[in-house]
Amino acid sequence: MRAGFPVATRGMVVGLLGGSFDPAHEGHVHITREALKRLGLDQVWWLVTPANPLKARQPAPLAERLARAKAVMRHPKVRITALEEALGTRATADTIDRLRAIYPGVTFVWLMGADNLVQFHKWGRWRDILRAVPVGVLARPGSGVQARLSVAARAFRVNQVDRGETLRGRRAPVWAFVNLPMNDASSTEIRARGGWRSGR
Repeated sequence: MRAGFPVATRGMVVGLLGGSFDPAHEGHVHITREALKRLGLDQVWWLVTPANPLKARQPAPLAERLARAKAVMRHPKVRITALEEALGTRATADTIDRLRAIYPGVTFVWLMGADNLVQFHKWGRWRDILRAVPVGVLARPGSGVQARLSVAARAFRVNQVDRGETLRGRRAPVWAFVNLPMNDASSTEIRARGGWRSGR
């Protein structure tokens, strides 16, 4: 295994939660803990991205976002990483391809909030992501209906499993919409209140 990379062994199921985490907050912690409980995951890795290609405003420095993430997310099954920087990838599909090659026999599950499913069809190679790994979509305040009617949800509707089912042991394409108690923490609102400095 590469130095500094998380340890995962054949047969494990690892959730991947990507984002700028600008800043990480209790909402991220909440959906991570729920994903561990509900989707049959052995670990969750936070992929703190160097930049977000869909946003004009770039985030705070990566080191600061990693430090904040490690401060708010404390759980023995969660790893806070800068894997995309280490791999030199920017697109989620490319990151997933590289991780699957580095960790043979490990099943990765892409995790995202319902707000991301709404615009998922704007991501590069989004269909490839859904065909490569199971996807767990976690409810977020105000996004449920839009997410269910999104381009991606309609395109892969036949691959959706019941919200109460685990994704463990399932082969892509498969995805689940997970209803859970809501936490309305928002990075945008934290920045707006002055609780976190803006990026450059």
